[in-house]
Amino acid sequence: MTRKQRRLTLIAAALAVLGVALGLVLFAMRDNIVFFYSPTDLEAKAVTPGTRLRLGGLVAEGSVEKGEGQNVTFAVTDTNRSITVRYTGLLPDLFREGQGVVTEGVLESAGLFRADSVLAKHDENYMPREVADSLKAQGLWQHGGKTDAQDGGATAASE
Repeated sequence: MTRKQRRLTLIAAALAVLGVALGLVLFAMRDNIVFFYSPTDLEAKAVTPGTRLRLGGLVAEGSVEKGEGQNVTFAVTDTNRSITVRYTGLLPDLFREGQGVVTEGVLESAGLFRADSVLAKHDENYMPREVADSLKAQGLWQHGGKTDAQDGGATAASE
């Protein structure tokens, strides 16, 4: 075997090892490569308590309750299911009922999520694409006061 053949063999072996390692990492993370879960997704996938994840949806109307200090409790819904979120800290200025939100934290039980960060929409037209797609799939997408069924499904999450 010449020096060039040994070098090519070594490079091929290194690439094969890296490929196998990448494949194992992607296989291990196959369920966690999502931006967030909706309340319906949490129920469907039977996520176990103690799991750290992101929860997204709409802040349910009439659900925001401010407690002592900076303690806040609210419900996140995808209009199909809801989950109660407890958060301690300052809420974003754009946080309000009926608006899109993504929270990051730990699922404590089937109906309770303890958030350590809350992300709200950044302008009046923004909603996370996954939330909009979930609402569209259920026929509940609202944009400009019309549901997706009323406007023929012509609206998009980026409008």
